[in-house]
Amino acid sequence: MPNQQDQEWDEAQKIVISTDLTTAAKKHLQFLEVVDKNGHLYDGPALEKAIFRYKYYWLPLLAEYTNLSQLPECQFVVPLDCEWIWHCHRLNPVRYMVDCIELFGKVLDPGCVVVSSVEGACKKQSEEIWSKKYPQERYELNFGDHSIKNDTHSRLPDVPSTNYDLISAVKRQSSFYHKVSGAIYREDLYLEEAVKRYKGFLHLVSRNIKKKLNNPCVPTYDIDLMWHTHQLYPRSYCKDAMALVGQMLHHDDTDTDQSKGGKLDGRDLVTHLWTPRENIRLR
Repeated sequence: MPNQQDQEWDEAQKIVISTDLTTAAKKHLQFLEVVDKNGHLYDGPALEKAIFRYKYYWLPLLAEYTNLSQLPECQFVVPLDCEWIWHCHRLNPVRYMVDCIELFGKVLDPGCVVVSSVEGACKKQSEEIWSKKYPQERYELNFGDHSIKNDTHSRLPDVPSTNYDLISAVKRQSSFYHKVSGAIYREDLYLEEAVKRYKGFLHLVSRNIKKKLNNPCVPTYDIDLMWHTHQLYPRSYCKDAMALVGQMLHHDDTDTDQSKGGKLDGRDLVTHLWTPRENIRLR
């Protein structure tokens, strides 16, 4: 007869996630590797320019391109700099959803119409669409262009935008790749097990919410990878969270205290989540 711990684990595995997280996590890691190798998008003029382009060019274009009354004829390849800022914005899922609805009346989701800049898709049609809408703005940012700093704010488009602190959001995410860049994160079996552990994490979070417990749930890095990956598909994340707990699940990446005894003390990550007292096991 299964014990309470087994029953809890089996219950967690019934949680429905409407995104193939194993496949999506591989693409996610590939993207983070390219951003990290680029080296220009973590700070400085290139980051400021990327945020400017994301807010005033990419989001309005995406809103127009994903208009349900105008089905796109091709998938749009998002420029690398815009994709990185978009990535960081979506990792605050509640704020991202609020911003999208306030600015565009809908949640902007990659769905099946947006392709990552690192997937090797042909960019010709995407560049043509971009150039037609923004003839004075190049499609891809030239990171070696020393004039980037000079024109960041000189041509501010007359369109509303988010006031979310995207520079801080980027800085919080800039070190994440190094935590999940090990070879084991490329192994299918490990990623499949990470999805199971992520479901265990969601089960614990949902139980705390339903019981109105104020216990911090700190994910281990493999779980956090799956959590981040899930949030990159906002509609799926919202749908799955609502089905699980009836509300959006916040992702708090503002606490960076990794000192001994701190909330993110790596030595205590597992015990925060998987103690016998909580009857949730680590597999």
